[in-house]
Amino acid sequence: MSDSSGPTPPEDRIVALDALRGFALLGILLINIWVFSMPEDVLLNPTIYGDFTGTNYYAWLLTHVFAEGKFIALFTMLFGAGIVLFTTSKERKGQNARTLYYRRTFWLIVIGLAHAYLLWFGDILVAYGLSALWVVTLRHWEATKQLLAGVALFAVPSALELLVALQPGADIAAQWNPARSTIQAEVETYRSGWREQLDHRVSAALQRQTSGFFSYSFWRVSGLMLVGMGLFRLDVLTGGRSTGFYRRLVVVGAVAGLSLILAGVAFITATDWSADAALYWRQFNYWGAPLLACAYLGLVFLYAGWRPDGPVTRGLAAVGRTAFSNYLFQTAAATFIFYGHGLGLFGHVERVELLGIVLVIWTVQVVLSVLWLRYFRFGPVEWVWRTLTYRTREPLRK
Repeated sequence: MSDSSGPTPPEDRIVALDALRGFALLGILLINIWVFSMPEDVLLNPTIYGDFTGTNYYAWLLTHVFAEGKFIALFTMLFGAGIVLFTTSKERKGQNARTLYYRRTFWLIVIGLAHAYLLWFGDILVAYGLSALWVVTLRHWEATKQLLAGVALFAVPSALELLVALQPGADIAAQWNPARSTIQAEVETYRSGWREQLDHRVSAALQRQTSGFFSYSFWRVSGLMLVGMGLFRLDVLTGGRSTGFYRRLVVVGAVAGLSLILAGVAFITATDWSADAALYWRQFNYWGAPLLACAYLGLVFLYAGWRPDGPVTRGLAAVGRTAFSNYLFQTAAATFIFYGHGLGLFGHVERVELLGIVLVIWTVQVVLSVLWLRYFRFGPVEWVWRTLTYRTREPLRK
């Protein structure tokens, strides 16, 4: 291992972990593309906008079952593992790990705020940074304790939603079926220029970072980070477990996760997408998503173990090593495609067509990531982040 007091050099990285991060980052776009291209409430109720029949229905079904909540859960667990990886590395070198981590997290929040208010209200970086500020203090807990605490925290939003659903007279109809004028106003806003979008973007970002954070994101993000910490310390996220273990993880995660998710689809379909069933329906995917995410974890580690130098593993690992840059690249590309200061396709593209756009962006990201890392040690945003964290300019070119 390197004795450098700076960032972890590329040769010391866990390739399978980078590949898993790249896999998760690419998969997140399958769901984020909905919010980039349509009114944000389609995440709650996909029937409120756009065609929801034929191939468009199946495009939604495919992404809901296999992507919604799964890749972001996986990415959040990996963030938790990264906390342990980063602080352990610094402690081994005799550095003040917590000070470095807080500085690193401060700049993550700053970049996230700029991302949210200048580009896209759906930013996750601020929620990650705020949650990490306290989760890092639990990094030395026993792995089992981290897992149990993580699941308990993750359960809080689910419990809160069920409590609301069980309240006599509970009414979420306005959120489940927003007024047509509200939807159309959002469509017109994002077909307009950057300045015209500010009113919606600022209010939506502020809601996510205040009431939305304390009622939902804080619990879910913190919980999954702790689960990721525990899995890393148990060698699940290092690739250190047996092939048989990862095979069992795939089977159990897929069977349990898909059973819950598909049951949820059957439930909401049977209730004809009624508002009364909405909060109950969300629970099926909420709990099924991290289970299926664990199956994906097993699949990627099995494949990376089988083909560690194969083009797929190397491509995913390149995206994973430049995940910060690629996350912001997705926003830049999608807002250019859909917003009025770019091509202005917001609200014009059908769900099945969105899958084609995702595939194009994926291809560009993989190719650019591989080519970039041939000449540079870090992604461009990663390099800036490291420079701010260590207060010294690390060499960028190889």
